[in-house]
Amino acid sequence: MTSKGIENVNPQRFVKQTKREVTIEEKDESVKDPIDEREIFDLLRDISDPEHPMSLEELNVVQITNIEVDDHENSVKVFYTPTIPHCSMATLIGLSIKEAVNKQLADKERVSAALENSNLLEVVNQCIVKSLE
Repeated sequence: MTSKGIENVNPQRFVKQTKREVTIEEKDESVKDPIDEREIFDLLRDISDPEHPMSLEELNVVQITNIEVDDHENSVKVFYTPTIPHCSMATLIGLSIKEAVNKQLADKERVSAALENSNLLEVVNQCIVKSLE
């Protein structure tokens, strides 16, 4: 580490990809919305690096090509590349990635389970209609 505690003082900054547009079908909660690599990437791209005021995408730590999703097996694998070999922040970055993915997957499962309850779905729909009036 340097005297300031930063291992990679001058990291290379990469160009961010454009954000994907969310389609009408993806917004429709009555349609099964399988999780894909782009959705996981969108969850991770803006996580801040612990050492630099940049995102994991800007540092090229996460890339869509290094994400594997098997929706049928409920499996997500994220391979990430720290900015330097033997990065002391790699564990923290990995935990941040895991937390972001697990939080999103748990939310989707809770929403899906809730929508299977017809009474709850009716109340939610009533709340939505009232908010649109």
